[in-house]
Amino acid sequence: MATRDNGEPVLFSSPVSVKAGKDCLLVNGVGYTRLSFAASTAVIVNGKPYRGAADIFYADKGLLVVNSLPLEDYLVGLINCEISSAWPIESVKAQAVIARTYALIRKEAKKNALYHLESSVMDQVYDGCLIEDSRAKRAVSETAGEVLTYNRRIIQAFYHSSCGGKTEAAENVWGASLQYLKGVECKYCLTATSTAWEQKLGLREIEEKFRAAGIKIAGITDINGGTRNDRGRWKNIVVVSSKGDVSVTGDQFRKIIGYGIIKSTNFVVKIGNGEALFSGSGNGHGVGLCQWGAKQRALDGFGYTEILAYYYPGTELKKNSELR
Repeated sequence: MATRDNGEPVLFSSPVSVKAGKDCLLVNGVGYTRLSFAASTAVIVNGKPYRGAADIFYADKGLLVVNSLPLEDYLVGLINCEISSAWPIESVKAQAVIARTYALIRKEAKKNALYHLESSVMDQVYDGCLIEDSRAKRAVSETAGEVLTYNRRIIQAFYHSSCGGKTEAAENVWGASLQYLKGVECKYCLTATSTAWEQKLGLREIEEKFRAAGIKIAGITDINGGTRNDRGRWKNIVVVSSKGDVSVTGDQFRKIIGYGIIKSTNFVVKIGNGEALFSGSGNGHGVGLCQWGAKQRALDGFGYTEILAYYYPGTELKKNSELR
């Protein structure tokens, strides 16, 4: 079913091609403020199926497509985007709980916005219902409505791929201190092949990335770690150039170069022949649950409640309905 912004049905022939017009959506030359598409099973957008409805708005950069669907359905589709449902079921259940917790806190923070969550690593990776499976459904069903709380409030349930030996304190990344995110020892992810990484980049390429971020720099000759924090990650990075030194925080450096390129702020760098060789450990910001660590803890026999209690000390597992 297709409807306008006032709820009035609109008759289209499928598939529908929606384009950005001048301050509106265009379908067959007719302008609309907003269109919503829903189906009993799934709506296919750009070849991918999504449960619930697809709401299409005109936005500054073209078309904004928002998938509106029940939270538990969203979680089933999310599992195989964030981890593998083939992992030990207790680690999959832990993922379901923290993804639910994260989604609810973001929904509250953005309750007046057009949407609550990005579908990328900026929030949680979500790619529709194409890769749902029975194990993902089981993990969501067996933890239905469960969220992590601290003093009866839903927590900031940050998580990442692998920490490389120690999870990070929230204040070292975002400046805000949270009692349940002070960082813990975690040797469990060190068995994962993805924990150690290397990346080689040309110094000119690094210069271009800094300029694209609005930082003027030319003739890079060296890259030095400034100081490390108490969790072993770089507080700041100093880039030495012929036009002077530039200092940025470790997280800013990752953002400038690319989160997928510099996978963590725990690395060493060697300069030679106009190139920088980065060798690091861990993948992600390091705060909260370590996904590969959770997998290994599940393999070691820990249940999802024990896994969550380890990575978020002092928190309690509660039904969201109990908090209303």
